[in-house]
Amino acid sequence: MIRITSQLAIDEGEIELQFIRASGPGGQNVNKVSSAVQLRFNVAHSPSLPEDVRARLMKLAGSRLTNEGELLIEAKRHRTQERNRQDAIQRLVELILRATEKPKPRIATKPTKASQKRRLATKKQRGEVKRGRGKVED
Repeated sequence: MIRITSQLAIDEGEIELQFIRASGPGGQNVNKVSSAVQLRFNVAHSPSLPEDVRARLMKLAGSRLTNEGELLIEAKRHRTQERNRQDAIQRLVELILRATEKPKPRIATKPTKASQKRRLATKKQRGEVKRGRGKVED
């Protein structure tokens, strides 16, 4: 079990890890060692996630989400498979943690009478300035 919060944990069986070759510098090793990690987590069908967290996670995932509802995270920052695996899992945990935070509801406000009067006075003054730019009559 991977613990996200005190109430939320996901089963390690829900995560699929695939080791792939990392691009970039690495000398002779780059073509032989599969040190990069591709993590797949099915957000759409995960029994561990509550519905509201699932919806926020799908929105947060953006382009990392496939059409089937799978979250795809690639980790290739480190030179070893193990550190990349830990990095991928940590990034998944952080993303889910961000999705657990409920957004603060917006409170609708109304402009005050004084601010409405100031706005209209400014508009009137601006109109007068523009009207003064008209043609000069003889």
